[in-house]
Amino acid sequence: MAKPLTISVITACFNSQATIGEAIATLKEQTWPSVEHVVIDGGSKDATVAIARETLEEGDVLVTEPDQGIYDALNKGIAHASGEVVGFLHSDDLYANSEVLSRIAECFTDPAVGAVYGDLQYVQADNPERVIRHWKSGQYNPNKLKRGWMPPHPTFFMRRELYRELGGFDLAYRISGDYDAMLRYLSSEKVRVIYLPEVLVKMRVGGASNGSLKQILNKSREDIAVMRNNGINPIVALPCKNLSKLPQFIKARMS
Repeated sequence: MAKPLTISVITACFNSQATIGEAIATLKEQTWPSVEHVVIDGGSKDATVAIARETLEEGDVLVTEPDQGIYDALNKGIAHASGEVVGFLHSDDLYANSEVLSRIAECFTDPAVGAVYGDLQYVQADNPERVIRHWKSGQYNPNKLKRGWMPPHPTFFMRRELYRELGGFDLAYRISGDYDAMLRYLSSEKVRVIYLPEVLVKMRVGGASNGSLKQILNKSREDIAVMRNNGINPIVALPCKNLSKLPQFIKARMS
């Protein structure tokens, strides 16, 4: 009997004691039997590392040391991962249900599939049952990239070998490194991507890119730089990217 595909899930954290336990719990509840959890801690001063140690199992990885920000931590996670497929679960995110990784693994049974993504819900920080935004990704089309489209990064899973070939996250970006990475991966002929039309991750509002007006403006500046560096016209793409978020709020209110 063939060994089940191993999914490496990377969690980058720093002083995350309030949420990391719940994030790890939703990972440990997954029904898929072959999961490697890689926790990269930036040298937390609170109980984050202690909580992680209590829940990690044999074969999981824990690294705790200072880093240069979240994208440096994610790159370290990729370097430590040993699974065939890599995904990310941030310390304040939650898997939507216990079947998420099983559904992802099912998609990768086709060896031609290089990456899979799905839908995401932004939820209230202190009440994950309350949906603030419902991000329905939609089917992939390369022309969408020119209009600022990208799938939600926490729902994105890709074969580890493709990270080796295409590179990790550019540390020149502090907020939009995931957008830059998505553009590079999705525009590559090496990556055949498919869409799984269901909510995979719940993300608490208040993160580095959506916590305040200042953070939103900083993200827009980085988005413009990412677009220019990837041959996309920001005059067209940035307004489309921002306006595309409006229906997400409407969908959340109706659900």
